[in-house]
Amino acid sequence: MSVRAAEPTDVAQLRDLWCDILRKGSLDEQLADVARVVTTAAAREDQCVAVAEIDGEVAGAVYLEASTFTPLNLEPAVLAVSPHVFQRFRRKGVGSALMEVACRFAEQHGISHVQTAAAAEARDANRFMARLSFAPQATLRAATTSAVRARLPQSRQVNPAATSKQRIDRVLAARRIRRERVPG
Repeated sequence: MSVRAAEPTDVAQLRDLWCDILRKGSLDEQLADVARVVTTAAAREDQCVAVAEIDGEVAGAVYLEASTFTPLNLEPAVLAVSPHVFQRFRRKGVGSALMEVACRFAEQHGISHVQTAAAAEARDANRFMARLSFAPQATLRAATTSAVRARLPQSRQVNPAATSKQRIDRVLAARRIRRERVPG
């Protein structure tokens, strides 16, 4: 097994490897996204897409970026995004090799922490990360903007750019609607 930096010729295999985490869209859009990531990472010192090969075939990959823990916690950390291994290559040391590259990348940048994430339902991936001493730090949740807005209390959904008169009109309209709904 060998691990190397991704090349433009790897884009199709990386798209297949990461298809479950890429944005929803056409095959061409996903290929373009992966190509952009590979090209950008190759041009920057703080990013890398590492590809593991077995017998010349892509077995897995990980995106690495020298960053910080969070935008608020500025302690340096290497973010190892989506360390994925193709199903047929699992349990052959590919995941360990990818995480070894993440550690080497961190050391080269003088960074003492590596962080990663696995999908909540990816039981094997989460067990693997736990065995490597990764501890849960946060729960990342995502939803569409419209879904979140629908669940927010209606009283908080005031347009901040609305004028005072517009806000009063909305309040009065809401009161009229409530009165009309009361059977009576």
